[in-house]
Amino acid sequence: MIIFTSVLFALIGLGLAGFGAWLAVLGGSWYYVLAGLAFLATAILLSRHRSSALTVYAVFIVATLAWALWEVGFDWWQLGPRGGVVILLGLWLLLPSVRKPLGFTSPTGHVYRASGWPLGIAVVLSIAVALYSMTQDPLDMAGALPTTVANATPALGGTVPDGEWHQYGRTQYGQRYSPLTQITTANVSDLKEAWRYQTGDVKLPEDVGETTYQVTPLKIGDTLYVCTPHNWAIAIDAATGKEKWKFDSNSGMNADRQHQTCRGVTYYADAAAAPGSACATRVYLPTSDARLIALDAQTGQVCTGFAEQGTLRLEQGMRYQPAGYYYSTSPPVITGNKIIIGGAVNDNYSTQSQSGVIRAFDVNTGALVWNWDSGNPDVTTPLPEGQTYTTNSPNSWSVFSYDEALGLVYIPLGNQVPDQLGMGRSENVEKFSSSIVALDINSGQLRWVRQTVHHDLWDMDVPAQPVLLDIDGRPALVGPTKQGDLYVLDRRTGEPIIPVKEIPAPTGAIPEDFTSPTQPISDLTFSPPPLTDKNMWGVSMFDQLACRIAFERLKYDGRYTPPSLEGSLIYPGNFGTFNWGSVAVDPEKQLMFGMPTYLAFTSQLVPRDQIPPKGQDQKGSEQGLNRNDGAPYGVLMGPFLGPLGIPCQAPPWGYVTGVDLKTGAIAYKHRNGTVYDMTPLPLPFKVGVPGIGGPMITKGGVAFLGAAVDNYLRAYDLTTGRELWRGRLPAGGQSTPMTYSTDDGTQYVVIVAGGHGSVGTKPGDYIIAYTLPK
Repeated sequence: MIIFTSVLFALIGLGLAGFGAWLAVLGGSWYYVLAGLAFLATAILLSRHRSSALTVYAVFIVATLAWALWEVGFDWWQLGPRGGVVILLGLWLLLPSVRKPLGFTSPTGHVYRASGWPLGIAVVLSIAVALYSMTQDPLDMAGALPTTVANATPALGGTVPDGEWHQYGRTQYGQRYSPLTQITTANVSDLKEAWRYQTGDVKLPEDVGETTYQVTPLKIGDTLYVCTPHNWAIAIDAATGKEKWKFDSNSGMNADRQHQTCRGVTYYADAAAAPGSACATRVYLPTSDARLIALDAQTGQVCTGFAEQGTLRLEQGMRYQPAGYYYSTSPPVITGNKIIIGGAVNDNYSTQSQSGVIRAFDVNTGALVWNWDSGNPDVTTPLPEGQTYTTNSPNSWSVFSYDEALGLVYIPLGNQVPDQLGMGRSENVEKFSSSIVALDINSGQLRWVRQTVHHDLWDMDVPAQPVLLDIDGRPALVGPTKQGDLYVLDRRTGEPIIPVKEIPAPTGAIPEDFTSPTQPISDLTFSPPPLTDKNMWGVSMFDQLACRIAFERLKYDGRYTPPSLEGSLIYPGNFGTFNWGSVAVDPEKQLMFGMPTYLAFTSQLVPRDQIPPKGQDQKGSEQGLNRNDGAPYGVLMGPFLGPLGIPCQAPPWGYVTGVDLKTGAIAYKHRNGTVYDMTPLPLPFKVGVPGIGGPMITKGGVAFLGAAVDNYLRAYDLTTGRELWRGRLPAGGQSTPMTYSTDDGTQYVVIVAGGHGSVGTKPGDYIIAYTLPK
């Protein structure tokens, strides 16, 4: 046993000393070099049967404990990797079979056995610190939002009945707020499943990796309306979950599609149509092959009077039309007699991509009313026959909001392909990339623009539906961003309500490109502090050391470090602090609830002559090698992961948070989600995991959120952010929940559980409703 133990300690010591020296040369911590020497010293003493081996190792344990506390304090999740292996090996040394052979025999024949007390005390002290740290969370921010009502009769957006959910964010304001009060903080723990429905649309082997189920159902009358990843539209009885009709758009499969998803359909009631007549009420279904289809909301039959026999083809007016590169993943909005829609363009595929034009069509006929092309923003009259929109102009793939009283529609804009290369961008691209724009509903003319990133080299699209509410009587817009800033603007003018300032930004772009000397930042921001060597993480000290080395090898100068040939660390990453799930607001109390996520990415530019030919079976993805055909560089990108496939940065990776929008004060931040579905064993450890999806708030004081990478729907106390209830889901819940009531007054909460390819949660086809027991 002594020989085995000494060899084991020697191997560990050599590895730590060697790789630790590499880390030290790179500018990182010297601890691992010293730890390696301590292991080697212990190994040598063990091989000589010296009792001092235990003393040396005891001193090493105490030194490691002091170092770990200095680096991370009483944070169990960061202490564990630093001390876990060290303590386990200390316990190993205390085994009688290891300890008893140590010592020596005097010339008089007296045997001096090794004493385990010093090592035992060091081990017990470390375990005591570990147990204490389990009761602490130095990264938790406890607090409470105000409970006073600031406006008892707030504008909710339109005239949606309390028990219904007419648009993606319930109303045109995108608040994700329901005035229903049957479910409260006092009784939400009693929620039970009322019904579940399976669509039959499941992820297929030939699907792209990022096949995702992100839909939020609509509820009008007694019916729910949903779409599925492969663009089926389905109507479901709201009380029973029974299917009423199903329509398959036959959008086919295409390996070049970067995403295969549908976030929702759009409902329209034609006031001029006779009640009960065919297509008097309609559902508009966007598809992944760039179509918009009008369906009779009562029967699911195609409304042939719209566009070309019921189908509007969105590729019209595009100079380049590579199949699979352009589609609509988000529901359009309808205001007046206009249906307004954008489109998603594959990131980093080709410079010869479709335009990011925003278009308004006549909701009844499909005729083009106006078009706003960020590459040619001043001309909004319908594009003449034979002309084309600006190729590869910034696009909008997310959800719009609108204010009919102001006559404005609010568009979150993305970037021009390639995201990571800014050479040769036009003046208009530089102005409109990664911004929120307000367009005149009737003409499409630009009314204002608020850019959230200058000269974007990081894929920091504005990903989320802008949320509209009044704050202290002032018409406001809340715009969440990937980099963690929340822009609280006067929605009439785009001027900040919560201040926005410019801060210095890192330089160091490749010679052909440049960086903006400054970048905007809102005073209301969830942008994390810069990462350092001590923020690296792992299951053990070994993969943590590997992550520290990887960190030091990457180019990183903080937020907005430009992409590079050697590889750059992008934090927050392009997964986003906030993404398409947006945030939810309580317009009465003027509060916000959201889910900031923290996951660093890497971005490495690849010269054109080093990019291999495209493989026959290669499928679309935002992760891995993005080819950027037509550009001098491709880009290799993805999350910053360690050797075991877990994030290199320390948790938490996901929070829930509450904000008082009247003051811009963040009231609380709590770790959200467990590793239950991330590890081979179902461990319920509340680490705070990544998530993608959106929250919903009710007047009963409850916020609902799925989104995390464990398969649960959760309810939270809006005031404190504390979890009140959770329901186990059969698949990933990466969609935004909604709520409604039926004629008998019963309130339901519904979530779609179908998984998400980008975060690797379990796929499925479930729609599940919960309600209180009767």
